[in-house]
Amino acid sequence: SENEELEEIASADLKYLLLPALLGALTLKQVDLSKRLEHLESARAHFWRFLKLCRSYGLGNFRLPPAGPPGEEDAGSPSPGAPAAAQPNLVAMVSSRQAKIERYKQKKELENRLASMKTSVESGQADEDQIREFYILQIQKWINTSLEEIESIDQEMVILRSRGTAKQSSAPPHGTSRQVRTPMKPFILTRDAAQAKVFGAGYPGLPTMTVDDWYEQRRRQGVVSGQSAPQRAPGITDEELQKQQQEKKEEEEDEEALQKARNWDDWKDTHPRGYGNRQNVG
Repeated sequence: SENEELEEIASADLKYLLLPALLGALTLKQVDLSKRLEHLESARAHFWRFLKLCRSYGLGNFRLPPAGPPGEEDAGSPSPGAPAAAQPNLVAMVSSRQAKIERYKQKKELENRLASMKTSVESGQADEDQIREFYILQIQKWINTSLEEIESIDQEMVILRSRGTAKQSSAPPHGTSRQVRTPMKPFILTRDAAQAKVFGAGYPGLPTMTVDDWYEQRRRQGVVSGQSAPQRAPGITDEELQKQQQEKKEEEEDEEALQKARNWDDWKDTHPRGYGNRQNVG
C-alpha cells in the first residue's frame, strides 16, 4: 500500500516489490516483431509502475520519467537547430550523460556488494538485517536498470512509429492496384507433330505444341514479330516441312562432297604420283 512506510514492510516481503520490474524485463524478451510496439508499451508501463512504487517508499534518489512515451505532441516543439532551443538541448544532453555515468558507477558498486552477500543469503546463514539490506540493494539495482530500459524503449518506439508512418505514406492510393500479369500455363515444346503425339501420350494432363504453334501463339500475343517465325508455304503440314528440310540438307551435303571430289581431281592433275615422298632419295 502507498500509505505505509518502508519500515512497515517485512524483510521477506521486500522482494515482491521487484515484480513490476521483472514483468517489464520479461515483456521485452518477446520475439513477435509484428507486436513489438505493443510489447514496448507494456514493458514501459511495468518499469514506470515499479519506479513510481519505489519513489512512494523513498527508495533511491532519481527523477521519475513521464508516465507516457514521447508522442506526437513533441512534433510542435521548436526545432533543435533553432538558436533558442540549442542551449537547452545541449544542457539536457550533458545532464543526461552525467546521469548515465553516475548510474553506471552505482550499478557496478551495487553488483559488487550483492555478489559478496548472495552466498550467505541463499545459504540461509544471513540474519534479518542482512536479508533486508540484500533486497534493498536488489531494488536499487533494478531502479537503475528500469531507468535505462525506459530510455531505450522511448528511442525504439520513436523509430518504429516513424517507420510505420513512412510505410503508410509510401503505400499506393486506395483503388489503385498493380497490373498483374497472367501466368503462362506450362506446356511441352516439341519439334514436330509426331513428337507432340508422343509426349502428349506420356503426359496427358500437360498440353503440347510444336515450335511453329508456339511462335504463332507468341506472335498473336505481340511478344515476337512475324519475321521470327519460320516461313512456310500455306497448306504444308509439319511432316512435309520436315521432309523438305531433310532433302535440302542432303542436297547441301551432296554438293559439298562433289566439290571435294573435284578439288581432289584437280590436285592429282598437277601433282604426279609419289610427289613429296623423299624416303628413297639418296
